[in-house]
Amino acid sequence: MDQRIIAIDQSTSSTKALLFDEQCRIVARTNVDHKQYYPQTGWVEHDAEEIYNNMIEAIKLLIDNSQFTIDNFSLCITNQRETAVVWSKATGKPISRAVVWQDTRGAELCRQLRTEGKTDMVMAKSGLLIDPNFSASGVKWLLDNIEGAREQAQRGELLMGTIDTWLVWRLTDGKVHATDYTNASRTMLFNIHSMQWDDDLLQLFDIPRSLMPEVKPCDAIYGETTCEGLFSNPIQIAGVLGDSHGALVGQMCFTKGSGKVTYGTGSSVMVNIGEEPKPAPAGLVTSVGYSAFGKTYYGFEGNIYSTGATLKWIADQLQLVGHPSEMEALATSVDDNGGVYIVPAFSGLGAPWWQSNVKGAVFGLTFATTKAHFLRAALESIAYQIKDLVDVMARATGGRLKDICADGGPTKNQFLMQFQATMLETPVVCTEVDDASALGAVIMNGFARGLWKSFDEVIPLRKVTKVYQPEDDAQRFSFYQQWRNAVNQLIKN
Repeated sequence: MDQRIIAIDQSTSSTKALLFDEQCRIVARTNVDHKQYYPQTGWVEHDAEEIYNNMIEAIKLLIDNSQFTIDNFSLCITNQRETAVVWSKATGKPISRAVVWQDTRGAELCRQLRTEGKTDMVMAKSGLLIDPNFSASGVKWLLDNIEGAREQAQRGELLMGTIDTWLVWRLTDGKVHATDYTNASRTMLFNIHSMQWDDDLLQLFDIPRSLMPEVKPCDAIYGETTCEGLFSNPIQIAGVLGDSHGALVGQMCFTKGSGKVTYGTGSSVMVNIGEEPKPAPAGLVTSVGYSAFGKTYYGFEGNIYSTGATLKWIADQLQLVGHPSEMEALATSVDDNGGVYIVPAFSGLGAPWWQSNVKGAVFGLTFATTKAHFLRAALESIAYQIKDLVDVMARATGGRLKDICADGGPTKNQFLMQFQATMLETPVVCTEVDDASALGAVIMNGFARGLWKSFDEVIPLRKVTKVYQPEDDAQRFSFYQQWRNAVNQLIKN
């Protein structure tokens, strides 16, 4: 019987519903945007109720548009990580808007913990650096600052979770409070060695254990849902993992040393390091890469806060173009960036710098600077930030990577992909499926339900569309040095 798998890809800016067949081909897709809230400098929030409702709307549109009458569906989820929701166990209502991974309100707490010498303990247990990017400081802030929240938490009346947890809880009418190993590993509260919530970390952030969800493998069955009555009979929720981890699976990075770059609102660079959670090199973190067939695979990862977000800012806020897709033609109308370098530290600098207090800046403006130079510099900033991370990973894994797989919307920008390959001096491999995170969730769904019984069975489903070979450009060293000079000026200040 034909299988139809609905993948929910809940990202920082929107909720996508994608319909896959059993050959991992996308049959249909829908997309519903949600609002971004910036109530104070450094604060970034989402309305968790809106996200849930948008997911239901996206699924409804998908079913209506696909015209399938079969009822053999199942559901999987991949999601923006670290974004934290706290809600009432009794009413199901969030106590506030969700604290998004880009939010820096926990920066002062994180600085305090680093000053107190907690860095090594947190890194040894969670694999992570102490940073507001991860969920723990945001959850503590909510408990400490929302009226009555701390008392409710101590009475066991509240629940918390990343976005996947919230969606599963709502889809199952509150019957299932669970997350997967990958999302758990990005909270700064999870021990990646024992694979459990860690009492020392929970105590450090003063978060009662009663708030925490059950933790399951990525290829587990999480429950059943009718999606608010869209299905006459309940369908299974099977396969859950964070978006960057989904892309690692979707790009079939099943062997040690294989890696990928996800170009999204921010960007994640991750390399599979095998079944041992080794300490990450300076500037990177160790996370659960994915878990399947009873085994857990780890990854070195670095996260960049603003890549696609930079392009969206230029289109929406500065209105220099109507849509980011218009940038390539203008950027390639000039021979170079005219000496302009943009450091898009809108929410601070992520890996390998981890400077949450740094603000974005533009360097090298002159009267000769045109819009084209500015747009080119914005695109180049993405490639430079990726190079910052890949160089660290290459050294940690024994040399230059053989190639790196790329996914996400910006991979359609041929200038960016070619410039990326040249800067990395490494081939960049783009695949048929732009939505690699969703594909990874679909693969875990298939593993959970026995559709595929090994990694080898799904590897042939990956189709390479284009490989960008690095060009011999002697100027790349000068370009990159000027980028590093710009970053260093911000860090020193």
